[in-house]
Amino acid sequence: MKKIILRYLPFLYRLRVQQLIMKRHMLNLNPSIHYARAISTEKLSFVCMKHKSVLRRVLGNSDPMLQENKINNLRIALLSVNGVTIQSGETFSFWKLIGKTTKDKGYIEGLMLSNGEVRTGVGGGLCQLANMLFWLALHTPLRIKERHHHSFDIFPDDRRMIPFGVGTSVFYNYVDLQFYNPTNYTFQFNLFLTDDFLEGSISSDKELKYLYKVDERKHTFYQKENKWYRGNEIWRLVLSKEDRALVNEELIIINNAEVKYAKSNN
Repeated sequence: MKKIILRYLPFLYRLRVQQLIMKRHMLNLNPSIHYARAISTEKLSFVCMKHKSVLRRVLGNSDPMLQENKINNLRIALLSVNGVTIQSGETFSFWKLIGKTTKDKGYIEGLMLSNGEVRTGVGGGLCQLANMLFWLALHTPLRIKERHHHSFDIFPDDRRMIPFGVGTSVFYNYVDLQFYNPTNYTFQFNLFLTDDFLEGSISSDKELKYLYKVDERKHTFYQKENKWYRGNEIWRLVLSKEDRALVNEELIIINNAEVKYAKSNN
């Protein structure tokens, strides 16, 4: 009912968004939270994880130009994130680093997901960067402090390189992605664009004691009340470097998303 009211009374939606933005601004003033801000051009020595994701995918009937616009937006956002270091006791915040995506900064219209629907908006496409950061962080002992998932599976898999459900939703500034560093290591994100990929890595200043692996479990499609859903579990495994023995495992995400595309029976 709430979503229906906001859909037909858009000014109430805009008012609610501004209220949530102001609330997050107030929370960000908490002096006990130390946000990661330092950018270093010198890369840390020990690479924990590397990954790359394709820049152009088949996304339903969406305009391909919006994906080109996304690449423009990613290029601008990387200026604020590439090389950032997360010291012990610091919190990485996606929006504290990037700030509001405005036309004055060079951002243009790109694809955005909102309430299970595809729309366009200035700065659209930055979810791909958030997805990259989240995937890299999962391969370290960084603690996931805030992460929001998409409640809908909008598009069928196209060259998917990581498990379903490890994407993350971001919306300025109250739908954030945050990691906390509870260790005595320093971590650093390094990211760049090639012609076809967003590429990234996360490194540390000292060699990690353990290996970190992401494990997908219980992946399934299921039908409920004439709708199709997709579900799985995402676990973070901590492994011994000597013999790959399991030291610890942590359930990170339980996904249950409504499938918005025609599901094949194959």
